[in-house]
Amino acid sequence: MIKNEFYSQENQGPYEIYELGDFELEDGGMIPDCKLAYNTFGELNRSKDNVIVIPTWFSGTSKDMEPYIGEDRALNPKEYFIIVINQIGNGLSSSPHNSPEPIAMDNFPNVRIGDDVRAQHKLITEKYGIKEIALVVGGSMGAQQTYEWAVKYPDMVKRAAPIAGTAKNTPHDFLFTETLNEAITSDPGWNGGDYRSHTEVADGLKRHANIWAVLGLCTEFYQQEKWRLFGVNSVEEFTNGFLQPLFQGMDPNALLTMAWKWQRGDVSRNTNGNLEEALGSIKAKVFVMPIDEDMFFPVKDCEAEQKLIPSSELKVIKSLCGHFGLFGGEGADYHNQIDHYLKELLEVPVNAEACGK
Repeated sequence: MIKNEFYSQENQGPYEIYELGDFELEDGGMIPDCKLAYNTFGELNRSKDNVIVIPTWFSGTSKDMEPYIGEDRALNPKEYFIIVINQIGNGLSSSPHNSPEPIAMDNFPNVRIGDDVRAQHKLITEKYGIKEIALVVGGSMGAQQTYEWAVKYPDMVKRAAPIAGTAKNTPHDFLFTETLNEAITSDPGWNGGDYRSHTEVADGLKRHANIWAVLGLCTEFYQQEKWRLFGVNSVEEFTNGFLQPLFQGMDPNALLTMAWKWQRGDVSRNTNGNLEEALGSIKAKVFVMPIDEDMFFPVKDCEAEQKLIPSSELKVIKSLCGHFGLFGGEGADYHNQIDHYLKELLEVPVNAEACGK
């Protein structure tokens, strides 16, 4: 185990820890005394039907979701009990750097999106006795988990909003993620995953950030100098002063753990590889919400899946920040679109719609 202040309560809190006990994984192996970090907003009502679940995205934590939540937002803690759950391997929940032997560091087992959702289900049912979820919403890898929730627990999930993500990862996206991985693993300091500090992998994390600078955004982002939205005055300052420091604080093995499951995200694992059957089994009302300039999860890929979901609509988010639109750098221009669609979705009566009527 090694310490990394990036994941401290001071930097990523507040968050609580729920102990799942020994947690068996889809691909075999187990996480002894598996822990999920989570944060809640609002109060659970007496009927326990005002629940919103938000899974986290790649590299992200529950802290990153705070701008999406507020009394002036669709995700209103005055109306809903909102629980943001950090995916396994993200640095707050059980992860390579914070786990003891025999699963510490490079010995951390492979985790699937399905494992995350089973763990999250265990948390909300055991701790809160929740049997119904008004909405599951998440971006990027959070969208992958949102789809998994809707497929794995169709009677429990009443509404779902996957933002900027797909139900089954594409070969193109798999290859892109492989370049992110190789940026880290090609650094001699990574040492097969057995380093003493994330700072020993600084060069690899820098390369990792530089790849995000290319595909995490879009060409118009740079043409229109939208990097100024992030409080910087040049492209160099955006990459060297914002992106690189952001990723260089993170744990390399955590990023690799999340990337492995991102690459293999696929709800059709629940239906023997039949994606049409998996998506066709969803009972929730679903708003599929791609970002128009997203170079990872383009609208066409998301729309093709949306057409396989019985009670679904395509709601395209406009953002010149591409996939990084999720960070909300465009302020109201972005968040107003998200709030508009989520409010519309939350107003849909669930009893009829949940049955696909």
